[in-house]
Amino acid sequence: MTEKKSEREFIPLNIAVLTISDSRTEETDKSGKIIVGLLAEQGHKLYEKNIVPDDKYAIRAEVSRWIANEDVQVVLTTGGTGVTGRDGTPEAVNVLFDKTIDGFGETFRAISFQQIKTSTMQSRAIAGVANGTYIFCMPGSMGACKTAWEELIQHQLDYRTRPCNLVELMPRLREV
Repeated sequence: MTEKKSEREFIPLNIAVLTISDSRTEETDKSGKIIVGLLAEQGHKLYEKNIVPDDKYAIRAEVSRWIANEDVQVVLTTGGTGVTGRDGTPEAVNVLFDKTIDGFGETFRAISFQQIKTSTMQSRAIAGVANGTYIFCMPGSMGACKTAWEELIQHQLDYRTRPCNLVELMPRLREV
């Protein structure tokens, strides 16, 4: 079910994309490319895209750089949300949140259950807001990124979505 769109005009946001992986390169980063394509398709602007290793300090440093930049409204990460030894995205990013958006991870896992059944238990997808920047941390698979964007994130990053959306709450866009 698509959420109702009002007569409001679309507001493009500056979105930074971070792939977290010990093995991906720009050439092999399929999930990062999917996210970039989906956000551009909706009309948002890619602010910057980077790849960092599965290291909580490298992840935290890059996300911190973006949340300190007033030109970045949203950070999307892919990878590092599983339960294997080097998966540390939630631990790296949680400490940066001013507020946690629990509903993102809960709803993502509920939707994913319909696609991958109990394997969704392994997902530690999270979201929150830090310094007025919304951060969504998604699993590293292409399917998970596409599901998170199409079913949840794109609607909340669209000012036209009713009854409410995250854009109208963005402190950096108060003039809206």
